[in-house]
Amino acid sequence: MKSPYLLSIVSGLLIGTSYIPFPPWAIFFCFIPLWIAWLKAPTLAQVFWTGWITQFVLTLIGFNWVSYTVHEFGHMPWAVSILLLLAFAGICTLSIPLAGVVWWLFDRQFRLQGHARIFALVCFMCIGERTFPMLFDWHFGYTWLWAGFPAFQWADAIGFIGLSNIGLLFNGLLLIALLQYRDHKRWWPWVATPLIAFIILNVTGHNHGQNLAAPDNKRSFLIAQANIGNEEKIVAEKGAAGFRDVVIDRFLALTEEGVVASGGKVDFAVWPETAFPDFIREPTMSSGYSFKLRQRLTGLNTKLITGGYAIQKETGKFTNSFFILSAQGQWLAEPYHKTVLLAFGEYFPFANWFPRLRKWFPEVADFGRGPGPTVLQAGDTRIGAQICYEGLFDWFSRDLALKGAQVIVNLTNDSWYGTWMQPYQHSYMTYARAIEVRRPLVRSTNTGISAVALASGEILEQSPMNQAWQHLYEVPFVSEPQPTVFMTWGFWLIPALIALTLLLLPILAFRRKQL
Repeated sequence: MKSPYLLSIVSGLLIGTSYIPFPPWAIFFCFIPLWIAWLKAPTLAQVFWTGWITQFVLTLIGFNWVSYTVHEFGHMPWAVSILLLLAFAGICTLSIPLAGVVWWLFDRQFRLQGHARIFALVCFMCIGERTFPMLFDWHFGYTWLWAGFPAFQWADAIGFIGLSNIGLLFNGLLLIALLQYRDHKRWWPWVATPLIAFIILNVTGHNHGQNLAAPDNKRSFLIAQANIGNEEKIVAEKGAAGFRDVVIDRFLALTEEGVVASGGKVDFAVWPETAFPDFIREPTMSSGYSFKLRQRLTGLNTKLITGGYAIQKETGKFTNSFFILSAQGQWLAEPYHKTVLLAFGEYFPFANWFPRLRKWFPEVADFGRGPGPTVLQAGDTRIGAQICYEGLFDWFSRDLALKGAQVIVNLTNDSWYGTWMQPYQHSYMTYARAIEVRRPLVRSTNTGISAVALASGEILEQSPMNQAWQHLYEVPFVSEPQPTVFMTWGFWLIPALIALTLLLLPILAFRRKQL
């Protein structure tokens, strides 16, 4: 295959069909066709456009649910939804072509030769996926957990982004093997190296996962997934007569069912993001629908963690908030307000600089932004509060753990995304945080997938999608958990190796010219 553009399409197909929920069948060689095109590219423009085609194709495959979301959430016609998907695919993973551009300039500047060109290419790809801002911060590290490779246990040292970087290195080593084979040179050591490394990572990862600190405490969490439809949810939040009662009654019925089945032994009931379809304005919960919730909750003898709406004191804006209520139906702590907001869903980018955007696009919400990672004291349990999208960012959970969280609770509503791909992608990206910081993570959603990921990496029973469901989990944890390596210096380990490699490659190239 000689056409660089066909090679870039092949890479896009391999990448797109290897990400969750597909089997990770090509993650260690999917970039090779694109990189072959780059090694032969005569111009910077060709490097950029071949990389752009790859990221466009992979996005159409791996993130096609965006069109469903635009149709469902934005009520756009399917033709418009597909056009917006095409626009999204044009910018989703620009880290790929931009990394290629920087690599090409670096390569020309220092006139690298042979394998050094490929190692430099791997380094810039790693930098790209670590630094380029993405709406959905995906990478192939999560597929190690999705596939059940025991090597995922090393995420507490280098993070899932570190595992993704290792996968890029494997792509580079196998590319060298292919080029060596083509030139009738020794190729098998370059195949054996990633194979042996992969086996070692999995064997040692398995052993590492068996030698974690033993939990010395536990709490019971009852997750209630009420499966509230999008139209019902919108109508209830707008205050239509009777609909708020319907939503609250569904969640309460599931909670009561679970509490009764447990014999009254539930520490926390957990409802998902914005489950309570009204504002919760005061700690005493003494008026409106808050009072109804307080009355019903009092008889259950369990604390309640729920998503709801609040009004930010400083700005007067609405907030997407995380509440913990006592068994008497009152605040146990000040609510946490979501910090990492979803662009075009919860705020319009750059609207603070160009306020007219809010007038032009009134359908886009303008939520207040929270204070950053926050740990809430719920009696004798320290809860790391996390709402939906915030589970995608490793820095957020690292900060929660460093601030003393014993258990992370993630409240999510994925009802806008369909059932084909996004719920699997989102759930496993969130579960990953439990391994990185070695704290259990409780994930409650409106329509699925709800579950608990333990600090050991074990994922307990996962809910069905689009069904009303409740389940009680006994969640063990360490009362005084120690920071993981990834929470401290481990985050910087692979970046330091990348920087060292990029420093040494030009030096070695210069010395070779001198000989």
